[in-house]
Amino acid sequence: MFLKPAMPVVPTLAQDYPEWHKGRTDYSLWYLEIQQPELLLYLDHLRQHFSDLLFMPNTRQFHITVFICGFLTADKPEWDDDFSQQQLQQQIENLSSRQKSSFKLKTRNLNSFESALFIEIEDIEGSLAEIRQQLYTCSAEVAALQYCPHITLGLYKGHINSDAVFERMQNIPQQQFEFQIQQLTFGTYNAQTLQGPLTPYHQVILGDA
Repeated sequence: MFLKPAMPVVPTLAQDYPEWHKGRTDYSLWYLEIQQPELLLYLDHLRQHFSDLLFMPNTRQFHITVFICGFLTADKPEWDDDFSQQQLQQQIENLSSRQKSSFKLKTRNLNSFESALFIEIEDIEGSLAEIRQQLYTCSAEVAALQYCPHITLGLYKGHINSDAVFERMQNIPQQQFEFQIQQLTFGTYNAQTLQGPLTPYHQVILGDA
């Protein structure tokens, strides 16, 4: 999962990946939008600094994934990673019945998965873990791994040695930000467009802390 020394990264290839999407389009997730101007400037700066290593174009907004739902469908689920409108409504009702206050998160250091560069996120108050537990009561998460909250800067585009990535990470000045989260968003992206934009579908507004 995490990138290790002296090994190649796992690159994203410019192809369609039909064995994954099987002709489906709307891949869905719950996520947090990044809206703080200073943080967005910092993330843009980091992405530009590493742009020669990252897959382009990348039009996906900076965000924090909270829960991966799968392919949104109006029909009865056919595949293990299908996610029905009924399951979505159950999640929305569950979140609404346990109204949560806004909360703070904190950025930490640059880090890397085998396939992507990211910024670590500290869940200061355990709020993300609480929200994920509420969502789990309605639906299993798709391809669930150990949850690591983060902001993805980009996917790697070529066969790069990890030591070169770590050296670049160590030599760039890093900043930390604390920021307030006031809404939770359910949205989709087109699974047949690599790194395409997120489209909001439903938002849960969080109350005053």
